[in-house]
Amino acid sequence: MSTGANAARSQNVVALRPADDVGQAAADAVAAARRHLDRSKLSANTVKAYTRQLAAYAAWLGEHAGEHEDAFADVVGAEAAVTAWRRALLDRRVSPSTVNQAIAAVTLLYAEAGTRIDVKRARLPRPGEPDALTAAQQNRVERAAARRGARDRAIVALMLYAGARVEECQRLQLQDVVLTARTGEVHLLGKGEQGRTVPLPAICRAHLGGWLNERGREPGPLLLGQRGPLTVSGITQAVLAVGADAGLSGLRPHVLRHTYATRMRECGADMAQIKELMGHASLETTARYFRAGRAEVAAAVERVSSSSRPAQGSTPIEEEKESRCQPRSPSRPQL
Repeated sequence: MSTGANAARSQNVVALRPADDVGQAAADAVAAARRHLDRSKLSANTVKAYTRQLAAYAAWLGEHAGEHEDAFADVVGAEAAVTAWRRALLDRRVSPSTVNQAIAAVTLLYAEAGTRIDVKRARLPRPGEPDALTAAQQNRVERAAARRGARDRAIVALMLYAGARVEECQRLQLQDVVLTARTGEVHLLGKGEQGRTVPLPAICRAHLGGWLNERGREPGPLLLGQRGPLTVSGITQAVLAVGADAGLSGLRPHVLRHTYATRMRECGADMAQIKELMGHASLETTARYFRAGRAEVAAAVERVSSSSRPAQGSTPIEEEKESRCQPRSPSRPQL
């Protein structure tokens, strides 16, 4: 930064707290930030992560108070402290995404204290294609879900055929699902209280209909257990159990959601369509599904190799992709 810029910046420094009171300043700022988080529309997981990062920053300041007595004195001191914390996190080999989450949390902390800081984020590696099930793995998961019963089959269907997040499944009420003989849709309430309506294919309508026949049509939460409405943890445990039965230990709900987006892309949906169906805030998130993973690159190489040989009908890879994009009959779901 130039000398002139530094001078101009110094003129705009805002006094936040006396330099000798950094510990109390940090405690007050953390308390204010937590009050803000409690009334925010951020997801429960984000609030929990930010709260953890705020506590970590306050603890780090306590250990380095002598080096950063001005951490709450003015903007310059605040940015110096956060930059040093960022460096310490990177030196400990904390992942760039976690470092950036930490910076976002303390940026909020200082905003609640009355100032804006600008600290450089850690550089993130270019993400590849999100994890998704292969067609064979998906078939195994659906068969395992069918064997576990109508409710678990409906949970898996909502994730595989509507791209629902686990939190969105937990929020579903009976009236959020609309089924008719030929159409269906589900209204999902996503991150930031943003709602979206997703059309349901025939196989998903069949599985949801099967669960409604067992559950009944009384208003209230859609997904129920023996002790009442399923929690996020309960839904996650159901998916884990399905995965274990399918030979896929550690299967998480987000993998089923990623599989939905991947299948949509494979079957010709464009980026804007997938963004709306997934409830993404930006196209940058959706773009991950358009970055080929190793399996798809290998399949592309195979297709090129096959095209150089005498034509003998479709390659196995093309046939598999075509079969995944064909609509399935609700009267004969794949078991």
